[in-house]
Amino acid sequence: MSAAVRAAWRIGAAAALRGRAGRPLSQAAGDGGEAEGGGGSGSREAVERLVREHPVVVFMKGSPAQPLCGFSNAVVQILRLHGVEDYRAHDVLQDPDLRQGIKNYSNWPTIPQVYLNGEFVGGCDILLQMHQNGDLVEELKKLGIRSALLDAEKDQEKK
Repeated sequence: MSAAVRAAWRIGAAAALRGRAGRPLSQAAGDGGEAEGGGGSGSREAVERLVREHPVVVFMKGSPAQPLCGFSNAVVQILRLHGVEDYRAHDVLQDPDLRQGIKNYSNWPTIPQVYLNGEFVGGCDILLQMHQNGDLVEELKKLGIRSALLDAEKDQEKK
């Protein structure tokens, strides 16, 4: 596990222990908490529909409730840390066509992949960097999502 993934995991775990994690991840991916597989189609049109179906979309290995790789887990933890509970997650392990289709669509070779407002942001490393430098707070604000970290900062200032 890379240092970046360990750091993201520690950040998320620490937030969860402090009670800032929001709803359980099983409720974070939408209906029933299961990551969606995409119906077997990796065509550009099918992937485009999935990318644009919601303001925050993650293509990952596993589900938010049970990520099946450390990088997917780190993305889930970063979103959780920011209080992003309402997003769509698609398990690429359930659909090999979708797994290849999303890589072709983004021209990015790895999973997970994060999309904000239909635009490809990057994978775990990019999301972690955005989290660390504050860009993720700003990007979420553009989507009308207030990062939970802003509230955490206010709480710290009051003490």
